[in-house]
Amino acid sequence: MTQRDLFDGHTFDPALDGTRLRTLLMRVHRLMHDGEWRTLARIVMAVGGSEAGVSARLRDLRKAKWGAHTVERKRHPEADGLWLYRVSHESSALSS
Repeated sequence: MTQRDLFDGHTFDPALDGTRLRTLLMRVHRLMHDGEWRTLARIVMAVGGSEAGVSARLRDLRKAKWGAHTVERKRHPEADGLWLYRVSHESSALSS
């Protein structure tokens, strides 16, 4: 897999974005592998980045090239418009 194949998008530049996006993806994966429900804000507090970036990395985890994890979401029971996320399927694709 080439650097260009790692992430999608017309604006992705492997030289400028590759390390940053892969590092954030690995941080999100390490945090979320425990199956706990978390808001985007809570994930950001733990791993850094932005809510938009963390949301994108959660979407990346669903892709086959990143392990085809199941990323679930549900509405927060006490806050309108707030979502909780968890990764419920583990794979060894990101352990290398």
